[in-house]
Amino acid sequence: MALLIILITCFVIILSQTCQTPDDFVAATSPGHIMIGGLFAIHEKMLPSEEYPRRPEIRKCVGFEISIFLQTLAMIHSIEMINNSTLLSGVKLGYEIYDTCTEVTVAMAATLRFLSKLNFSGEFVEFKCNYSRYMPRVKAVIGAGYSEITMAVSRMLSLQLMPQVSYESTAEILSDKIRFPSFLRTVPSDFYQTKAMAHLIQKSGWNWIGTITTDDDYGRLALNTFAIQAAANNVCIAFKEIFPAFFSDNTIEVRINQTLEKIIAEAQLLDVLKNMTFTDENNSFHFDANGDLNIGYDVLLWKEINGHMTITMLAEYDLQNDVFIFTDQGTKNEFRNLKKIESKCSKECSPGQMKKTTKSQHTCCYECVNCPENHYTNQTDMDRCLLCNNETHWAPVRSTTCYEKEVEFLSWDDSLAILLLGLSLLGILFVLAIGIIFTRNLNTPIVKSSGGLTVCYVILLCHFLNFASTGFFVGEPQNFTCQTRQTLFGVSFTLCISCILMKSLKILLAFSFDPKLQNFLKCLYKPVPIILTCTGVQVVICTLWLIYAAPVVEENVSLPRVIILECEEGSILAFGTMLGYIAILAFTCFIFAFKGRKLPENYNEAKFITFGMLIYFIAWITFIPVYANTFGKYLPAVEIIVILISNYGILCCTFFPKCYVILWKQETNTKSAFLQMIYSYSSHSAGVLAMSQASLDSATSSIMRVNSSTGGKPAASQKSKDLQTQAFEHMHRENSLRIYKTLPRKRISSI
Repeated sequence: MALLIILITCFVIILSQTCQTPDDFVAATSPGHIMIGGLFAIHEKMLPSEEYPRRPEIRKCVGFEISIFLQTLAMIHSIEMINNSTLLSGVKLGYEIYDTCTEVTVAMAATLRFLSKLNFSGEFVEFKCNYSRYMPRVKAVIGAGYSEITMAVSRMLSLQLMPQVSYESTAEILSDKIRFPSFLRTVPSDFYQTKAMAHLIQKSGWNWIGTITTDDDYGRLALNTFAIQAAANNVCIAFKEIFPAFFSDNTIEVRINQTLEKIIAEAQLLDVLKNMTFTDENNSFHFDANGDLNIGYDVLLWKEINGHMTITMLAEYDLQNDVFIFTDQGTKNEFRNLKKIESKCSKECSPGQMKKTTKSQHTCCYECVNCPENHYTNQTDMDRCLLCNNETHWAPVRSTTCYEKEVEFLSWDDSLAILLLGLSLLGILFVLAIGIIFTRNLNTPIVKSSGGLTVCYVILLCHFLNFASTGFFVGEPQNFTCQTRQTLFGVSFTLCISCILMKSLKILLAFSFDPKLQNFLKCLYKPVPIILTCTGVQVVICTLWLIYAAPVVEENVSLPRVIILECEEGSILAFGTMLGYIAILAFTCFIFAFKGRKLPENYNEAKFITFGMLIYFIAWITFIPVYANTFGKYLPAVEIIVILISNYGILCCTFFPKCYVILWKQETNTKSAFLQMIYSYSSHSAGVLAMSQASLDSATSSIMRVNSSTGGKPAASQKSKDLQTQAFEHMHRENSLRIYKTLPRKRISSI
């Protein structure tokens, strides 16, 4: 102890003297074959200069640091132990130690002396382009302690690739071997220190903390690294306090890191150091590629017991595996008790929620809000909700994951689809039944008046195809079904309307007593060409539709939770043209049928055709707004319903009355009954015309009496009355001729 006091006294006396010569600047030195430099902040600071401007000189240092002095003695002791051993036989290690006074400029002055030439009369650094054969004063440097000083020194030592081993500098930037190629250290990088701190805070369940650091490169860089790692663990820094870099208060934690320096031969010293492995009892140490030593940290717990502060070692932090290693179960339980310490401003936001910052003074304080629809969070305390892929996934409110959207379409097992398909099947059965009834009563007047079996078969086939086309609207849509269902319905329905149009035209022709109308209808009545032409136009429309804008399957993703598989019609114009063309034919058929609505009862098919066309118009006029406003998988069902209504309407109005006569009014389904009905209709029509003729004769006589009573009128008035008389006489002759042609005629139609 007395020896230590004497050494301290000597160091204080030496270091308190003003630097007059370079040798006065040296803190401690000992000659040797290989010189090792040392940089230690034995004093806290330099005395401020009383002059202004101050002179460029090294000033006195004050504030003796006993802990750093002990580190200096540890270096001297280690070198003496090596010299007294057989480790370096015949080689003596020397040392040259400088006090940096915790000042970068002083450390730079010492570094310049380290780099000066060996055994040279002057104290200067020689400039060279290549320092491979340059012999500096020292071969390696131990120090410095503070990272800020170490970085400045290392940049100068890197010029000659002089190895520098620091016992205390932990700044993460020093691991950059491009900027600090010759730097090594026996402590871990701050990257692992801040990582361990962030890990410890996370393990303790804290998310609201404050930081205290020093105002130097070490403190600022460590704070930046810690802030990044803390944010990655959802830890919020409520405040940051930055203290001056160097304190004289000895109550702050004393950092004493004793280092054993083991120096070997001078050849390729830096490479050898990088590949050297050190052993201490059962532990093995080595420098990694960044020049950092593979040691971890001790986790210390400061705890006040009975008014006294005690320090307990809880665990060791393994920076290689990023885990805490506990010495016993007691320290492990003590570590777990850290979770009982509350350091949160707000409760943890669970998955499905996100943090929303409140207007409080700390950003660490927030409230938890639920994620909206189609958003989710799968971790606690997330800053924002993640968006689901709206095309394929969805999420409810406060969801922790995204769910795949269900694919929907009008399936075969849907109740509405089953009902509609059942109605279609019933319609097909009606068609088959009507075909059988008409085939068995082929030669009866009621079948012949319907245009014969061929026309009936064609119309029934069209109805069959219309009912069958509804099956293409059900099931998973395919490109083939999308293209087939509209074209099949369009062509078959057009053919059906075309045949009914010819029937209406023929009925009107058979029972028309107007010679001019008859001549016009005879010229117009060309059944086969008209049917082929009307149907051919629809075939052309559908063909162009399929070639240039064919319907295809499309995924409708606009609904929030489902994907609708539907047929995109390709061209609304083509779709509308197809339906519009059918509507034009139906309207023409309606006009012809309406004109023949007062025909004989057994021939009064025109009246039922008129009703069928009305049903068609009502159904499709209703279809347009309903189809435009319907959305989802039931959109095809709308068109199925309209097809069924229009098809059933025309089928029932066209064939059901005839089937009723065939099955239950057989006495009216004879040739004599038909002739009697036609004769009665003709007689009635002739009587109507005769009454019209008698009324005309009476009007003519009245006109003649008026003419005779006005004989004395002027000539101009007389001429006008003569023209009126001639006109009535012409009308009288025309009506007489019509009655003459009507009375003897007996019509037996074979429509």
